[in-house]
Amino acid sequence: MKSVMLWALGALNVLLAVVLVNKFIPEQKAMAQVGRPSDYLMVPGEFNGVSTGLVFIIDTSKGELSAMTYDDTTNAILVFPKIDLAQVFKAGQGIGPGGKGPKPR
Repeated sequence: MKSVMLWALGALNVLLAVVLVNKFIPEQKAMAQVGRPSDYLMVPGEFNGVSTGLVFIIDTSKGELSAMTYDDTTNAILVFPKIDLAQVFKAGQGIGPGGKGPKPR
């Protein structure tokens, strides 16, 4: 009986030692998603002054809007500067339908 109790206490000590060591070992974290590419939404459209079409590009991860078009005369792709959508939406706060501000109380 004493030997069974001695083996049980030994196993318990080993288990407690493993738990203690596991607490101080740094956690293994997967870092595969740290530099993941953005999600893009591309929509074809038209714009005054552009004879060919435009492709509007929305970067949903960074909140940016850009556009690009193909220029037939120079055989080049023209890329328009990015617009930060957070600033655009912040500037439009409080504007209701039809471009009117909030109703006075």
